Amino acid sequence: MTNHAGVHEKGTFTLQNLMDNIKTNPAFPNTGSIAFFVGVARNTDIEGTPVQKLTLEAYEEKANEVLENICLDLTKKPGVIDVQIHHLLGDFQVGEDLVYVAVAGSHREETFAVLREAVERYKHEAPIFKKEQTVNTDGSKTESWVSEKNSQTE
Repeated sequence: MTNHAGVHEKGTFTLQNLMDNIKTNPAFPNTGSIAFFVGVARNTDIEGTPVQKLTLEAYEEKANEVLENICLDLTKKPGVIDVQIHHLLGDFQVGEDLVYVAVAGSHREETFAVLREAVERYKHEAPIFKKEQTVNTDGSKTESWVSEKNSQTE
């Protein structure tokens, strides 16, 4: 079983890997619901400029630690069986998967609430960096690093 969380090079971790991980949890028989969030590369930036490509990088050691700690913390909540966050790194085209977040719980109410918290926390706490390549109206391309607070990518 892969850890509950981490960063992975694009193509080395899939949504099926995530589902397999959840089902290997010894407490899985107590699960009544599993909720997923899949973040994908959007076709425009926050100003509506077309995005051609997105590059994701991370301070990998710290990102793995932060993501794992978020999962462990949220798993302590009542009714939560498992929390997993797996962020992909590399170059992405519009529509490609960037991140997988899953919460398994006894009931849907706590599952949905913890899923939202997991997404908000990883977006603000994990040292994962995004660079957008946009296409200007004159056809020229611009690359710039995106602050998570200003990003609509996921």
